[in-house]
Amino acid sequence: MSEQPDAGVGGEAAVASPGADRPPLAALLEAVLMVAERPVGVAELATGLGAPAREIERLLPELAEGYVRDGRGFRLRHVGAGWRFYTADECAPWVEGFVLAGQSARLSQAALETLAVVAYQQPVSRGRIAAVRGVSADGVIRTLTARRLVEEIGHDPETGAILYGTTDYFLERMGLRGLDELPPLAPLLPGLDDLDDIVAP
Repeated sequence: MSEQPDAGVGGEAAVASPGADRPPLAALLEAVLMVAERPVGVAELATGLGAPAREIERLLPELAEGYVRDGRGFRLRHVGAGWRFYTADECAPWVEGFVLAGQSARLSQAALETLAVVAYQQPVSRGRIAAVRGVSADGVIRTLTARRLVEEIGHDPETGAILYGTTDYFLERMGLRGLDELPPLAPLLPGLDDLDDIVAP
């Protein structure tokens, strides 16, 4: 999922557009929860959207019940201290089949490049990957995560950005016992002698 600016949580950007063009609160809740990487609480939603907490508390259960009533493929659930979208239970086997089927497909050039950056520079954020490759890494990271080659391994203590690293499954697929067995990059890519410097931490 793509990295979103933090202005929507306690910032001024989300609150600065209360005019006539402001979407309905229900639509705003859906939009925010669609990109949330963790359950989001009512207080955080109220602050980020500049809306009354009482109104949000009323709308969230109504939205959740509506998705069930309409037979949608996702559910809005209250888990822990917040709300988040999940795949509907009855759809889970098909979603799993779709994701696993994609694992048999060959990785694209973009995915291979991103995987190399993660492997040689981990722990690394999506922002750093994008800086190295010159393009957004959001979609590719989702693909690599779905294929169990890359996973979240923490957060940057300064920026709070999610940090990614390779998985044990990656080592298994590569036939490696550890990351120290990764080969040097330069011999594999003639003419790019400075590549080790580019991906160095």
